[in-house]
Amino acid sequence: MKPVFYLLILTNIFLAGSSYAQEQKKPNIIFILTDDLGYGDVGVFFQNKRAANPDRTKPFTLTPHLDEMAGSGATLPQHYCSAPVCAPSRASILLGQSQGHANVRDNQFDKALADNYTLGNVMQKAGYTTVAIGKWGLQGTKEWSAHPLNRGFDYYYGYMRHSDGHEHYPKEGLYRGKKEVWENKTEVSEGLDKCYTGDLWTARAKKWIIDHSKGQQPDQPFFMFLAYDTPHAVLELPTSAYPAGGGLNGGLQWLGTAGKMINTATGTPDSWTHPDYINATYDDDHNATTPEKPWPDTYKRFATSTRRIDDEVGDLLQLLKDLKIDSNTLVVFSSDNGPSIESYLPKPYVRYDANFFSSFGPFDGIKRDVLEGGMRMPVIARWTGHIPAHTVVNSPSISYDWMPTFLDAANLPAPAVSDGVSLLPSLTGKGKQKESLIYSEYFEGGKTPSYPEYASVNRGRIRNQMQMIRFGNIVGLRYDIKSQNDNFQFFDVLKDPHQQYNLAETQNMDSLQRKMKDMVLQVRRIDVEAKRPYDTVAVPAILNTTVSKGLLWKSYRSATEWLPNTKGLSIISSGKSVGLAPQITNKDAGNFITVEGFIKIPADGNYTFYLASKGKAFLRIHNAVLIDEDFGYTPKSDKQSTIKLKAGLHPIKLYYQRFKHEKGNVNLEWSSASFTKQPISQYAFCH
Repeated sequence: MKPVFYLLILTNIFLAGSSYAQEQKKPNIIFILTDDLGYGDVGVFFQNKRAANPDRTKPFTLTPHLDEMAGSGATLPQHYCSAPVCAPSRASILLGQSQGHANVRDNQFDKALADNYTLGNVMQKAGYTTVAIGKWGLQGTKEWSAHPLNRGFDYYYGYMRHSDGHEHYPKEGLYRGKKEVWENKTEVSEGLDKCYTGDLWTARAKKWIIDHSKGQQPDQPFFMFLAYDTPHAVLELPTSAYPAGGGLNGGLQWLGTAGKMINTATGTPDSWTHPDYINATYDDDHNATTPEKPWPDTYKRFATSTRRIDDEVGDLLQLLKDLKIDSNTLVVFSSDNGPSIESYLPKPYVRYDANFFSSFGPFDGIKRDVLEGGMRMPVIARWTGHIPAHTVVNSPSISYDWMPTFLDAANLPAPAVSDGVSLLPSLTGKGKQKESLIYSEYFEGGKTPSYPEYASVNRGRIRNQMQMIRFGNIVGLRYDIKSQNDNFQFFDVLKDPHQQYNLAETQNMDSLQRKMKDMVLQVRRIDVEAKRPYDTVAVPAILNTTVSKGLLWKSYRSATEWLPNTKGLSIISSGKSVGLAPQITNKDAGNFITVEGFIKIPADGNYTFYLASKGKAFLRIHNAVLIDEDFGYTPKSDKQSTIKLKAGLHPIKLYYQRFKHEKGNVNLEWSSASFTKQPISQYAFCH
């Protein structure tokens, strides 16, 4: 029998469990990702409070279009990035995986994105045409094996290399040298005279959407990943004012002529400052009796860059209205990490400091910190008629939740390999919101800035190995980790956004300390290219659990090509089994099975598991991915993985395809230092 899902080819399979109405037309989805835009850089999150404050020592910027977007949709003030620097952050978004699983971690710029499920290919399989525009930086160094076209995108236009995003005029290369722009696999920078990248990506995105609306399949939904390289890096200025109007007939326009590719490719590159900021002054010496001083040019540049993003987003939103697809397009705006202090401007420009506008908002920390200021993102979601206006989502969430969210909007469950949950219930107010796993790990050999706005304990804080995890309102934080024995600091980030009062010093939190230390080992796998001081520590077992013999099995039905995450799916049938291959007699049972419970580990040590299956299979121990035989599965594959486990009970969950009237769909064996490879006895399992 061929290893394919039963009923997969049928178009009338009812997929139960999606939190969104089954009859709803699949929406277009646009995910807008900015580069190094801080939580505090957006008006509705923080800058409007500064503008309302009469204190002239605190300059402010404006983002009227983003504020309007927020007013007509939802803000997510407790949304986190996956990592506080761009490459791992973007990898986690695209893979739907935390930094405990994503293959790009730390500062692994230009590393090839894993060949697994991505936002591109899952949306393709959901019936979408897919497009990526702007910064990529995950292509790989050899032959660009992870080119966007090889990771699920039908069309690509933008900067391929990470470092190219440090320059915003690709042809002129004013400060960082000439850069390459790629349309699919053709280099096209020669015709891009005077093209400011923020304008270029926006004009290309608008052109693509317009062409799609007039194409042969205008009703096919599209997914767009629009990744700006601004306001990051060199802080170059646009050539001219933003074109009047917006949308179909105004704003930025794609002209398509070499030398005049877009309608702002005129004037002088790096010359135009927004009129709101060109003559801006502030009380630099905290003395109202002395004359105010002009903003340094560096900050005029930054404010102009963020305002330009605001105009570009407003332009895109107007286009959706003009094309009458606004009510069927979900638009999400975010940043990749906290604000940067890397302006890359030559002398005599002053260095950009993130505290001039308090780009980190009410928090401490910047890019490369796992403090709240480096991790909290200014996220806005708009879907007219579906997300109520003025919605505020107060539940914590994280960027790898977007894969399950977008698939939920398309009426499909996420792959089992995804670490996120759908945010659609909290966005639309329909259904029950599941709790997100908020986790990050990162290494950086620097220090947190010593800004006076920060709590004294965070000024000049040594970074090195860092880790953060959130339970409810409590964030557990570790900096400069030397070993797994290092204690977490605990902060109630709702009451203490600056993270200055370590609750572990004033309360008995031994139980939470143990829980966090255990959990950060149970949600991740080792990456040999991003070593951690806790990599060699055995994963702890579950304590104080009463169990019964055997495992619990459940069958489900899904139309997906992947093994789905079962959260929210309806159970077709269920029962108990002595092992991993239950005897299912129900002829109406679903097309895939989960078997879960606990496995008894007899002694501390390394255990190698061997999984063979007749179809797709996927295995987790705790929340750690142990074996993935789902994406790219080939018949007769046999995968193995080694994990260090403490003696005791460990949660185990196996997903696999079900083939009716066949036995032995899966086979799981193990070995250790004390025994050779052998089948796992049924007595090792319990629930």
